[in-house]
Amino acid sequence: MREVYRNRALRRLQLAWAGSIIGTWAYSVAIVVYAYHQGGASAVGLVGLIRFLPAAFAAPFTSVLGDRLRRVPVMLCADLLRALALGAMAACVLGGAPAGAVYALAAAVGIISTAFQPAQAALLPALARTPEELTAANVSSSTLESLGFCVGPALGGVLLAVSSTWVVFVVTALTFLWSALMLSGLLRYDEAPLTHEHRSLLHEAGAGFRAIAADHRLKLVIGLFSAQSLVNGALNVLIAVTALQLLHIGSPGVGYLNAAVGVGGLLGAVLSLMLVGRRRLAGTFGLAIAGAGGPILFIAPNPSTEIALVAFALIGVANIVEDVAGFTLLQRTAPAEVLARVFGVLHSLFLAMTGLGAILAPRLIDLIGVRWSLVCVGAFLPILTLATRLPLVRLDDSAVDRAAELDLLREIPIFAPLSPPVLEGLAARLVPVHAAAGEAIVREGETGDRFYVISSGEVDVSIGGEQKARQEIALLRDVPRTATVTARTDTELLALEREDFLAAVTGHAASAEAANMVIGARLGISPV
Repeated sequence: MREVYRNRALRRLQLAWAGSIIGTWAYSVAIVVYAYHQGGASAVGLVGLIRFLPAAFAAPFTSVLGDRLRRVPVMLCADLLRALALGAMAACVLGGAPAGAVYALAAAVGIISTAFQPAQAALLPALARTPEELTAANVSSSTLESLGFCVGPALGGVLLAVSSTWVVFVVTALTFLWSALMLSGLLRYDEAPLTHEHRSLLHEAGAGFRAIAADHRLKLVIGLFSAQSLVNGALNVLIAVTALQLLHIGSPGVGYLNAAVGVGGLLGAVLSLMLVGRRRLAGTFGLAIAGAGGPILFIAPNPSTEIALVAFALIGVANIVEDVAGFTLLQRTAPAEVLARVFGVLHSLFLAMTGLGAILAPRLIDLIGVRWSLVCVGAFLPILTLATRLPLVRLDDSAVDRAAELDLLREIPIFAPLSPPVLEGLAARLVPVHAAAGEAIVREGETGDRFYVISSGEVDVSIGGEQKARQEIALLRDVPRTATVTARTDTELLALEREDFLAAVTGHAASAEAANMVIGARLGISPV
């Protein structure tokens, strides 16, 4: 992490990302409170639908901007437009404008936001100086996202305790301007993306849907994720109603309950490390799905702030563990060539189902009240998990124990910082290779297309016929290898195809082509 923040360009990008994510979550609390004061639970559900549903449709298309245009200007425009929209929202609140104007601006913010993160993830490889620095930068981004989910709602709650919603909107606009300020120093580092032929956008986007439709295992995991997203959307409403109607802790309480989910998420991130190397994950995934809603059952019988904070923290823990286990299951079952698009479908369904849950929750509250709504929403996921228990167990039956491969990958600095799902995916793609004593594994001057990991044995490295003391392997593309590596003894290796290596190091499959420019240049010049 120190190396990441010593890199001026990466430091600016990380600080920009921090401003964006904290502002997003602080604003989320304020817009929910504003909607509640305008029209109660129904208005909260409506604003959730307005924020998430258009973004769900826009996400597959706005993310293309990060691949076809310069990324820093894309992110700058997203920040400035969001800051402008938040400023307009504050003006609407101060001027007593109709709530519809604020909701329309909230929809615009949701759509604009979908262009920021894909461009941010694709820009990282162009700023990193080494592969190790690149993976560390991805870890930093993930950590900031978790912290933002905790700090943002807490900030919104504190501001609401001492001021009003329009103040939170102004402060959020300032966080986006901070992000833009950090990004402005990166314009000279930004390069035009590579131009190449593209197939139909609709055809490419449809590949993920076709893969899911053809595999019952994918349908099961995606279906459970979608059900959890539906409950997540309902929870956005129930958190506000619980704080304001049931616990009577006021507008700041909405922020505090959201922050409890963020704190739970940080704990869940630690617990999820224990999943690395586990052969059977479907059971854990099912339990986490149940835990993503079940804890609110404890609030209904005896409502108290303490119980609510603990319940929502447990939901935060379950959300992270569910993501890690579920993403790994998807990586084990989805075809590698459409894996990124399968995750793209998952992201769009998350936004759509979250919006749907937000609009259905107020109807439920009107019908049966707050307490019984907590019971119904809380019981939904545990019941669904029980109903799908047997199909989930069968998901694990074909899994392979890759503990040895995972241990080996974690010992390599390039891979050590990667998240558990990415490590699991890499382990699944390793190909065993045997090299007899005296056999050349790679030859100087040939084109390289694989990254090799030595599992056992010894190798000799020579450059220009001269023996080198260090063992080194270069990963190149369309550039001759800089060394010959020969097995000194019978050697067992694990090979990783170049595309899988690049996708893992970047932490984002869509940016593998950009990473190729960085990694190819660095490793091609100086063997590592």
